[in-house]
Amino acid sequence: MTAPYPHLFAPLTVGRVALPNRILMGSMHTGLEEAEGGAERLAAFFAERARGGVALMVTGGYSPNPEGRMAPQASVFDSEAQIPDHRRVTDAVHAAGGRILLQILHTGRYGLHPDCVAPSPLRAPINRFTPRELTEADILRTVADFARCAALAERAGYDGVEVMGSEGYLINEFTAPRTNRRTDAWGGPFENRSRFPLEILRAVRAAVSPGFIVMYRLSVLDLVEDGSPFAEVAALAKAVAAAGADVINSGVGWHEARIPTIAHMVPPAGWAWATARLKGLVDIPVVASNRINTPEAAEALLARGDADMVSMARPFLADPAFPAKAREGRAAEINTCIACNQACLDFIFSGRVCSCLVNPRACHETTFEAPQAEAPKRVAVVGGGPAGLACAAEAAARGHRVTLFEAAEEIGGQFRLARAIPGKADYDHMIRYFEARLEALGVDVRLGRAAAPADLAPFDAVVLATGIRPRAASIPGADHASVASYLDILTGRRDAGRRVAIVGAGGVAFDVALHLLGEDEDFFAEWGVDRDPSSRGGLATPAPCPPARSIVMMQRKAGRPGADLGKTTGWIHRLALERRGVEMLSGVTYRRIDDAGLHVSVAGAERVIPADTIVVCAGQEPLRELYDALAAAGRPVHLIGGAADAAALDARRAIEEGTRLGLAL
Repeated sequence: MTAPYPHLFAPLTVGRVALPNRILMGSMHTGLEEAEGGAERLAAFFAERARGGVALMVTGGYSPNPEGRMAPQASVFDSEAQIPDHRRVTDAVHAAGGRILLQILHTGRYGLHPDCVAPSPLRAPINRFTPRELTEADILRTVADFARCAALAERAGYDGVEVMGSEGYLINEFTAPRTNRRTDAWGGPFENRSRFPLEILRAVRAAVSPGFIVMYRLSVLDLVEDGSPFAEVAALAKAVAAAGADVINSGVGWHEARIPTIAHMVPPAGWAWATARLKGLVDIPVVASNRINTPEAAEALLARGDADMVSMARPFLADPAFPAKAREGRAAEINTCIACNQACLDFIFSGRVCSCLVNPRACHETTFEAPQAEAPKRVAVVGGGPAGLACAAEAAARGHRVTLFEAAEEIGGQFRLARAIPGKADYDHMIRYFEARLEALGVDVRLGRAAAPADLAPFDAVVLATGIRPRAASIPGADHASVASYLDILTGRRDAGRRVAIVGAGGVAFDVALHLLGEDEDFFAEWGVDRDPSSRGGLATPAPCPPARSIVMMQRKAGRPGADLGKTTGWIHRLALERRGVEMLSGVTYRRIDDAGLHVSVAGAERVIPADTIVVCAGQEPLRELYDALAAAGRPVHLIGGAADAAALDARRAIEEGTRLGLAL
């Protein structure tokens, strides 16, 4: 019998190290690097993923000196006194059979502090601080700091380092004309702009032993104006290999780029073509990265010869056992990253320890413990949405006998709606995962029937995860035939027509608008990505996006519509709608609905918005009638998810609540 994913699980030699497969867990800053008890928590985090079978892991970024840190309290590794904490991590990883690299990251002009530095004193559009221009003495000192950090990493037990040369950080700032306006030996022609990374690599290689892995993260596509054309990328890759790198990892897009690179609307493995252009140009392995979240996608790009290895970062937040499950033919049981950014990047950029929407244990391994139930109970979970599924799975894994009641013919709850949203096809993976997990755990799943109080009488514990219903609009004329709920639209029960007014401008409203506008025919054309190797930075003029419908979205409160969307994805959704002609109104007073349309007042001016359909996205209410009946009968009941709090449709909160209750029952 042929082994599953033969290319993915073929061995690979990197430098002098033989790896058992082609899977790299890419770098992610988790916030544990600065958290209290961070060394213990990082050790648990990485050890669990080492046990899951990943060939090689990379830590979050550690700066080689204070001026290179991301924020005032961010991680720096510049002292022997820090080695014991790092040793706790590397010892745990090695005990679990894994290998780990330390990422050396100098953030350059992205540093969120007044001491940030750069090759030229040009402020980044995503930072309020203007960097100080590095002198030549500063540059040479920084090169030495990278080498010292690498030597400290080897002493701390790491198997190698990744030198971060992409994403618009300091090294990338030297290589790109956009940020390097120097006229000395460190700027100007490509040979001068590439001098900084090459000096760093030579110094790092000289500071560590021959068997110590040196990985270089190369920006294969900058996606900013005045970025590097492919000829310079290729030349730098060759020089990087000659300077002592053992492997090249791919970076795609600067943080200030206005093109999504890892969010859910990016096609799976959509950037592998940028790495494939390097294949064959260097005699060291190259790694493809970004939006590779399934073993099928990874296997396909390796089979095509696009890369020698694949980097998956957030998929290891979602499921630390990803490699083992794939290798054993249990891919259906992989808890797949859906690229939502909600609990990983959004948390990090809000100053919180990151986690994962589909796996709240991520980065909290030392607190999410799952002891076997001392006295197994018969547990009824009513509702097969995210909260109910998480609770049923955790309770069953601990030994409880669980029955799940779901009124629909399929589990998934609100996640079923996501399938109607362009770019959210990956949300279907969560339904597939829970179907497989509940079956493996022996949960009795009863579909197509609503549970009645009598059905729940035999159970020792009852959990209600019955979800929500859309809130009706409190507008005169809300019973007009043109009015529809967002459920009507997303489930296809109603055709919206050509002219649509959307009442509300939160996440659901944006999803409805994206659904009505339809899929992008070509992601790269519509976002302005140029695959021509001669393109500087990989930018093109975005293709026109003729609107499929006339849509007006509005909200009562003042301020920018969509201001409460995800910190790292909100701009993407707003820009997508703006470019497709959606009109967004704030400070709206709703007057009435009649045959003429929706009558509103905006900034004191009266207006009628003609509409074939007025879609109400004005919040939701908890569905908890069953709770009232059970409470009246004196039955203790647990409420989770939307049934407990319908203030917002929040799958992250729902899954965490379900998980915690399943662990506590």
